[in-house]
Amino acid sequence: MKSGKWHTLVLIGIIIISTFSHAQTINTKEESKLKFQEYFFEALKQKAINNYSKAIENLEKCYEIDSINLGVEFEFSKNFLLQKNYFEAELFINKALAKEPNNNYLLVHKVKILKEQQKFKEAIKIQQKIVKINPKYSDKLALLYIQNKEYKKAAQLIIEIEKNALLTKRIKGFKKYLESRKVLVKKIKILTTIKNETIQVLKEKYKVSKEYKTLQEILNKEEKATLFEVLYMDSKNGLELFPAQPFLYKMNGLALNKLGKYTEAIDVLTLGIDFVIDNIEMEANFYEQLSKSYKGLEKYNEALKYKQKAENLRRGN
Repeated sequence: MKSGKWHTLVLIGIIIISTFSHAQTINTKEESKLKFQEYFFEALKQKAINNYSKAIENLEKCYEIDSINLGVEFEFSKNFLLQKNYFEAELFINKALAKEPNNNYLLVHKVKILKEQQKFKEAIKIQQKIVKINPKYSDKLALLYIQNKEYKKAAQLIIEIEKNALLTKRIKGFKKYLESRKVLVKKIKILTTIKNETIQVLKEKYKVSKEYKTLQEILNKEEKATLFEVLYMDSKNGLELFPAQPFLYKMNGLALNKLGKYTEAIDVLTLGIDFVIDNIEMEANFYEQLSKSYKGLEKYNEALKYKQKAENLRRGN
């Protein structure tokens, strides 16, 4: 009898301890949940007042409690983006997307991160996925194509949008822009052709006459047309016939600078400046080009010295 009573007491004790332990577990979980909510709402509050570092501190506390919470990862990414910390912003949005790959809000946010870094190709891939889920976001895809200079794809997409009766004011604006650009490109091509034809006419004339003035005219037109490879060759060839003309050295040095051949430019310009006599503007031009050469070589003290020389000459000092 005594043995039976003892067993009963032990059983009651086990039940009481088990119940107490379970209650403690519930209380601990509830406490953690409350703390999580407190930290999370504080993070939202701090973000709202642009205190992103404080917001991240509170999110870190949330993360200690729940390291797989999608909402926390999303907020981490938002705050890091607002701080221009793109690596962290991408890291956390990718973690969130691993849980919900088709979550529209997450995908839209990732596009925003990529756009800020001008990673348009990657952004386009994500935006294409968004459009498959919801075609109403096609206008943003069209804009990304334009930003990535994929004008044909933008035009094709706009045709599809019109077919699907999804035309908006924004899309109409993009369409006008693309049409205007098409006209402008045609005009530029025509003008370039005319310029090139004019240069060719002058070159034919120069072949016969070998007049220095004609060569000057050719080189000036080549500079305006940004034909720097041609400008380099023609000015170099011109120096063989007119080795004492400083203008040719200046144009040759200018072309070399534009082609990124800064050391060669310095050699040519240093040689050519000795032929400048009583021409302040020409001398200032030489110093200006030398400044650009040294800047290209990241020799900033030398670049500044020659820039100041050019400025002083032009001011009459």
